[in-house]
Formats: sequence, C-alpha cells, structure tokens
Amino acid sequence: MFYNASWYLLYVLIVFTAIDMLLIFGFGNKIEATRITPEKLSNGDENPIVIKIKNKYTFPILAKIIDEIPFQFQQRNFEVKRKVKASSSDEYQYFLRPTERGEYSFGNLNFYAVSPLRLVAKRYTFNKDEMVPTYPSYIQLRKYDLMAFSNNLFQYGLKKIRRIGHTMEFEQIKEYVQGDDIRTINWKATAKRNQLMVNQFQDEKSQNVYMVIDKGRVMKMPFNGLSLLDYAINATLVLSNVIIKKQDKAGMFAFSKKVENRVVAEKRSSQMQNIMESLYNIKTDFFESDFSRLYVDIKNTSTTEV
Repeated sequence: MFYNASWYLLYVLIVFTAIDMLLIFGFGNKIEATRITPEKLSNGDENPIVIKIKNKYTFPILAKIIDEIPFQFQQRNFEVKRKVKASSSDEYQYFLRPTERGEYSFGNLNFYAVSPLRLVAKRYTFNKDEMVPTYPSYIQLRKYDLMAFSNNLFQYGLKKIRRIGHTMEFEQIKEYVQGDDIRTINWKATAKRNQLMVNQFQDEKSQNVYMVIDKGRVMKMPFNGLSLLDYAINATLVLSNVIIKKQDKAGMFAFSKKVENRVVAEKRSSQMQNIMESLYNIKTDFFESDFSRLYVDIKNTSTTEV
C-alpha cells in the first residue's frame, strides 16, 4: 500500500515541478534588477548600496539575492531574501564601510526567482564587473562644511563669537565705545564727526595654510579599522575645505624620507579636486620620517612664497 502511494506522490511531484518550471521559465525574462552604487565610496564611512527589483510575473515571487561585493570587505555569505508582489517593484538597501582607499570591484548581482510552489528557482545575473573608487571621506567633508557656516552650533557644543582682528587689514571706522583700544583712534575722523572714532581691523585673509601629512611607517598603525594615515588624510580634506570657504589658500604635502605629493596653496574652485586627487594616491612608504628634511623644505618654501 505504501509502495503504490509513494509512486502516486512521485507522479504528483513531477507534475507540480513541471507546472513550476512552466511558470518560471515559460514566459521569458520577467525579472529586472540593478545595483545602484555611489559614483565613489567615502573611506571610513557607511556608504549606501541600493538594489532595485522589478517583478513582471503575474504572481508573487520569493527572491534570493546574492551580491558579489568587493573582496576587501571579506563578506562571503552575503544573502538577502525578499518577497516581491506580483507586477510590482521593490528595493533593498545595505551599507558598506571601506577602510582603505583604492579601487573596489563588484562582481555579479545574482538573483534567484522562486515561484509560490518553491520547487524550482531561475537564476538571473546583472551588473557584471562594476568598479567603484574609494576616496578620502567626502561625507565627513560635507558634515563639517555645514558646521563651519551654521548659526546653530550649540548642538555640537560650540559657541560662535565675533573676534576683532589685531592685524593691519582695515575693515571700517566706527564710534568709540568703552573697551576699544585707544591706540586705534582715528583723529581725522574724530575731528570731522566731533566725537571719538576708532579704526576697526579684521583678521587677514588669503593666507597660505598647508596641511603636512606624515606618511612614515608608524602611520600604518590601525585604529578602529582605519590606519592613522587615513585619519590624517580625512582630516586634511575637511580642513582644506573649511580654509578655502573662509577665503584663505589651502595646500598640502606629505613627507617621510622626502617631501612629496605637494599641492601649492590656492583658493580656486578647482583646488579641492586637486587636493582630493592627491590624497587618493598617498600611501605609506614604510620609511622613518625625516623631520629635519621637512624643516628645510618648509623654510625654503615659505621663503619662496613670501
């Protein structure tokens, strides 16, 4: 009795499998999926990766997604299961945090479509061999860019105050108030207005500000996934942006055994791109840092610019 029943069950299984294959394979390619990545990844930050799915079947499917993410992340078990409704679209978002600059190559986006019977799955392959470069942390750059010009800094524990400059760059003539430096009294303006008037100065702008990056062997030491060199590079990018926004000239160079990767201080609109491209290629050379050579080079450079 059980022998005959097992044969009947086998026939039923074969019939349902054939129906399942007809549903999944009999109507052409009914699945569209794509991986949307940023134009470039931000080093040390969580970068969003979006997978968009479009189901053209007239029935809901169970989707199993296996994305071949770059080997640098060492994630070999990445798998996502989603249920997609009939004739509808869906999307899934995940995040990747790179810890070194360079090129990150994505492999195939493998999509397995399973019908409601769940007996057969059809494999689709999308986005073959996609390369995304990883640059210094431009996400942090945007964050501190907003902080530098925000009027509401109390949430960051900062208080913005106006500081009167003590340099010789003239700003305006104003009425004397108690506390002003009497050495700045403008006697000609005082005689014309018949009241004390003082000169007010502001901090000098268009100053050359250089970021110096040590790329010696000690900067290869890791901390929270990033090397000390990458922390220095990210800080250089943020500070350079603030310096240029504040109307000063930003430049940078790196050193270890010798001074390299020099970017002359400028405040042009293209300066940030020049600095970012230079920072992208900086790597430690595992030499001991020569600070005497750095001193001589800075001295010669400052003499030339002055």
